[in-house]
Amino acid sequence: MNNTFFIKYLLVYVFFLMHLNVNAQRTRPNIILILADDMGYGDLGCYGQQLIKTPNIDRLAKEGTRFTNFYAGSTVCAPSRASLMTGQHSGHVSIRGNGEVPLSAADSILPQILKQKGYTNGMAGKWGLGLPGTTGVPEKKGWDFFAGHLHHVEGHYQKPDSAWQIVNGKSTKVKIPEGMYANEWFNQSALDFIQQNQKQPFFLYVSYTLPHAELVVPEKYLQQYLNANGTSKFSHEKAQPPGMHYGPQPYPKAAYAAMVTQMDDYIGNIIALLKKLKLEENTLVIFASDNGTHTEGGRTKKDAAEFFKSSGPLKGTKRDLYEGGIRIPFIASWKKHVPANTVSDYSGSFWDIVPTLTELTGTKPPQVDGVSFLSTLMHKKKMQRKTPLYWEFYEGGFKQAVRKGNWKAIRFYKGTSAERTELYNLLKDIGEKKNLAAVYPAVVKEMEGLMDKERVPSANVLFQIK
Repeated sequence: MNNTFFIKYLLVYVFFLMHLNVNAQRTRPNIILILADDMGYGDLGCYGQQLIKTPNIDRLAKEGTRFTNFYAGSTVCAPSRASLMTGQHSGHVSIRGNGEVPLSAADSILPQILKQKGYTNGMAGKWGLGLPGTTGVPEKKGWDFFAGHLHHVEGHYQKPDSAWQIVNGKSTKVKIPEGMYANEWFNQSALDFIQQNQKQPFFLYVSYTLPHAELVVPEKYLQQYLNANGTSKFSHEKAQPPGMHYGPQPYPKAAYAAMVTQMDDYIGNIIALLKKLKLEENTLVIFASDNGTHTEGGRTKKDAAEFFKSSGPLKGTKRDLYEGGIRIPFIASWKKHVPANTVSDYSGSFWDIVPTLTELTGTKPPQVDGVSFLSTLMHKKKMQRKTPLYWEFYEGGFKQAVRKGNWKAIRFYKGTSAERTELYNLLKDIGEKKNLAAVYPAVVKEMEGLMDKERVPSANVLFQIK
């Protein structure tokens, strides 16, 4: 073999390997998971909202699938996000309530799993699953890039002077540019991450603190909900006074609406960048909320339930195990893969995300409670859920809920003793208005048995029945 032929052969071989590598990367889609903070099932136009403008998320739903029967991991932030990351429900997951409890070293979470297939993992926004010096700090949990809040209370304020970033492999406190809102910084960090990683498979988790209280919002978004004289377009506004945990706000209704629109605008930025970089056909975008709508920072239950109808036809809000506390908007879009302008009634949950994305990427999941709904997502096969859905929650007395088929049961405790169980047929009564426990005692007994079966007592004193 002469030298010229050998060099030509070597160049062809190298080109062939490069081609294989490029094709391998293309078979691993980018994944962008966007999470709202305390946004209700009915807060988006595509879910029936009439007063709040959400054109970009509505367009995302039109370009993909809107799920009407999807559930968060819990009715408050930390356990819901822990469920999302681990694939475990709140009867098994290590974090079962709010507070600064970190993920354990044994918890294998989504970014760690995706690293098996060479994904670069980035996160912008609220983490809340591990502080510096703990087993749950982002750099110990598979994140290559992080820009956001570590402590959940940091996410209560919209204009902090600092946040956290992974710098030289360690979470480090950094200054937020003066005058910049936290979520503006999160969004710019997310856009930068996409730009920098566009030529390799990436997983990006964007965890906004919108529309969580405090109800403080950039003027350009608030203006859309104010009259020409600077007053709110919405009637009967009651101001949040100064001196409270959350900052003052003269127009809580207008501010809440503006914060939803603010987040919608940021999501529009992300989608526009994907189109500009021609990444649409290789990027799965998922949008969800971490739990039901809140009533904090000056927002009242009447604002949420009656004025905006933020829970839509559902009963309850954040901290309830009624549907309004746990059923959430869930949208998936992926050009040429997820059929456009479709609606799914699949009964999914946060703990289904890990098995679904591991099946999609060919990775091996740890032991999980969820099931993959990839075939339903791609509309290759309509699935019916065979496993029950389970939740437990500790604030205000221990509570459990389980859904099996169309039946939903909620068991309330007084101290360490079960006090009562309510039973609803969600097919006929999505608003949980008619308690059928006395009519179907055998169903109640079956559902209580499922609650007992699904729950493993927590070793953490914070998450024990008291």
